[in-house]
Amino acid sequence: MGTADDMRQGLRAVRDSAAARRLRARLAQQLAFRAVLPPRRFEIGVHLGGGPLALARLRWWYGPLAELAKTHPLVVLSRDAATTSILLEECPLPVAELSEAGSLEAFLAEQPLRVVLHLEHGAETFGMLAHGRRWHVHLDPGEGEGASPNQVKSYDAVLVAGDAAAARLEREVWGFDATRVTRIGRPQLDQLGALPLGHPDHLDAGAPQQDAERTTVLYAPTGASEPDAAHLGSVATHGVAIARAVLASPAHRLVYWPESRATGVAERGARADVAAEAAHAAAHREIVALVAAAAERDPAAGHRLGAGPDAVRRQAIATAEFAIVDIAPAVYDRLATAAPMLVTRPEHPDARIDTTGFLSDCAWLGAGDAPQVLARLDELERDSAAGVRLGRWVTHYFGDTRAGAATRRFRGAIESLLAEADTTAARQESERIAAGLTALRSA
Repeated sequence: MGTADDMRQGLRAVRDSAAARRLRARLAQQLAFRAVLPPRRFEIGVHLGGGPLALARLRWWYGPLAELAKTHPLVVLSRDAATTSILLEECPLPVAELSEAGSLEAFLAEQPLRVVLHLEHGAETFGMLAHGRRWHVHLDPGEGEGASPNQVKSYDAVLVAGDAAAARLEREVWGFDATRVTRIGRPQLDQLGALPLGHPDHLDAGAPQQDAERTTVLYAPTGASEPDAAHLGSVATHGVAIARAVLASPAHRLVYWPESRATGVAERGARADVAAEAAHAAAHREIVALVAAAAERDPAAGHRLGAGPDAVRRQAIATAEFAIVDIAPAVYDRLATAAPMLVTRPEHPDARIDTTGFLSDCAWLGAGDAPQVLARLDELERDSAAGVRLGRWVTHYFGDTRAGAATRRFRGAIESLLAEADTTAARQESERIAAGLTALRSA
């Protein structure tokens, strides 16, 4: 007779098998209602291995990729069935379902892809790199902070935001060829623009008209399950004080928008700081209760919780009147717009803070100053010198941020690679023909 563990594993296997069958059935139905992808149509592919991180990164690139696809046929290569199902529902680009064995090879045999864009360094990515006679390009997600894995040397080209990211690669990746780097800025910002109040994606689109005079303060902390969040997150140390201060002001509204994984403890197997994660979760619940109570007392104030996918949250961070963020990618989402921002200073003694980049010169909000957060925001808005410093950092991280500049650089980088692919293919074909003629003459 099997043990209880054996029985649980057997039940789990049955459930997983049933879920896989349901997914396949749903995916087959979705594909049946979609137009067949025409052969020999696409010249650019966006390779997606699957999983939440890859999908979140692709969502942030929807706008620039859709703009590029207007003139250069582009398709998303999805290697994961569950991810494909999601993409077929939401992605504005054509999607190829390539999760079955041999499907990638069959697709490449009928599509003249000359450039393949990669967003992550998963196992599927490096399997894709085995397919030559096309350029493989990494879209670097960093803006100058964090790790730069050695795998980046595997790509033919790397597109980065600006000088900070290029310097990071040269500094951290030994033997990296700097000539592979092209600076393109932040093309996503060209899709954001200055959204009018009535636009459905504007952070205050749902606020009552009579509250047009209120200033929106977006508090967007990091998530409990993010790397180093127990050290860098501010919900437990700053959050409640920030919420109380903003909610008490008749001139402001609070939008509390933590990352989607900020609402509970981490899901990682090893929890390095259980106490910090528990404190984070308790403070989050208190902030949610404070916002709900304030909204009930004064519905016209517009206090609320942010809602929506990661790409919408990042757009809100970029466009809010004032933003308070933790040390996370949100810092650079906000920096790219050169808009006022307070960065929460971590209280944890093990917090690692970069002292060479923007964080060495940003406007900090310590936990002790959190009750006076509105006064700090007012000081920041009136500090003209801070604006000048911010502008210098924007240039260092993103280059030219004028409307349309990044989109033009992104398009130019891809078109240069396409042209180079054509030239290389033509040269190789000429060499092949010449070699054949030489062989015939010598026969």
